[in-house]
Amino acid sequence: MSLTLVRPDKRRSSRPETAAPAPRRPVTPTPRRSVTLLVLVLGVLSAIGPLATDLYLPALPEIAADLGAGESRVKLTLTAVMAGLALGQLVTGPLSDRWGRRAPLLVGTAVFTASTFAIVFVSSAEAFMALRFLQGLSAATGLVVSRAVVRDVFHGETAATFFSRLVLLTGLAPMLGPLLGGQLLLLGPWQLIFGALGLTGAVTFALVLFALPESLPREQRRRQDPRVLARTFARLLRDPGFIAPTAVLALSFGMSFTYISAFSFVSQSQFGASAQQFSLVFGVTTLGMIIGNQVNVVLIRRMELRRRLGLGLVGAVAAVLAMALLSLTGGADLVTVTAALFVMMVFTGLISPNATAMALSGQPSEIAGTSSALLGTLQFGAGSALAATAGLTGSTTMASMTAVMLATAVGAALVFLFAAARGGTPAPAV
Repeated sequence: MSLTLVRPDKRRSSRPETAAPAPRRPVTPTPRRSVTLLVLVLGVLSAIGPLATDLYLPALPEIAADLGAGESRVKLTLTAVMAGLALGQLVTGPLSDRWGRRAPLLVGTAVFTASTFAIVFVSSAEAFMALRFLQGLSAATGLVVSRAVVRDVFHGETAATFFSRLVLLTGLAPMLGPLLGGQLLLLGPWQLIFGALGLTGAVTFALVLFALPESLPREQRRRQDPRVLARTFARLLRDPGFIAPTAVLALSFGMSFTYISAFSFVSQSQFGASAQQFSLVFGVTTLGMIIGNQVNVVLIRRMELRRRLGLGLVGAVAAVLAMALLSLTGGADLVTVTAALFVMMVFTGLISPNATAMALSGQPSEIAGTSSALLGTLQFGAGSALAATAGLTGSTTMASMTAVMLATAVGAALVFLFAAARGGTPAPAV
């Protein structure tokens, strides 16, 4: 069984240096029920990585005490899972172009489930860190392959609509993760968080096994010669239509991930928030992400893709700038900063789906997995590396967090403006 396209694939003239792909099968509409199920399955797959990253954030102090590790060593477990997510996408994407979408997903979710349950029994920070890296490596499969499936099935504005739905579900994970983690800590020790996450992995495996058809026909799969793969990566990096929106996505991810990774320490150390209050902030900003995604869906029929992306970038810069002014003038507290973060996340809901659709819609289906892999690697690798600079001077502060967020937000806007001026951000074919 396989999914069918909802629109013809109007590709650009550039092609990877491989033999011409086999002709596409006849195009037939995808039933609404199938689309709804596809949103659910791909949403869960996309969310499993961010959920693994953020669900345990409220438990960091408890984990450090239980494992006899300092704050800096426990924070490295967050770096480990992000490194796994970045590297895993680079590996999994090309494999999904060679073996199809389902096989890598089944292997990845199985490894994720096993490594997550193993974390429950760790007794040292080193073992914890190693398993977190393996967690990220395997969770990357869901992130990269879900985007490739969307590229297989949808194109142009239809893809942007689907990515909005997908980003909505994906965005809920990093926002609601700490909120759920904080509530689980009220029920038991930190190990309970990873037990629940392991069960989520098992459910995800079942969803892929029973509810996700193959979207890449055998005749469109291709062998991954390392030299051809290297040339494909090089072509993508030289393609302004891919690299410009990817850079925008990576920088904006750096902005939001700086908030996600740093605000737990800032809110508790500078604003005196409890773990539950910190979790509530994530719930409020989640509402912002939901609103932003719904606004994007409404705007799709009223505003061209580049304008939607530009609107998101302008709004995000304004929100972070307001937060920086609050910090400089002494007006920053838990309420005012949460309000600014809420607005920022509303506009982030416009940035991510449109930048992703713009980067991937212009690429041929036979390299959709590879394109998605490179996009995800640059997004998570560059974004998390930029976010880590907020703590380079020691403990993370409101000032250092805001400085990094402002730099990445402005950087994303400048890349967009520069690429638009040079014609490097074309709207995808529809």
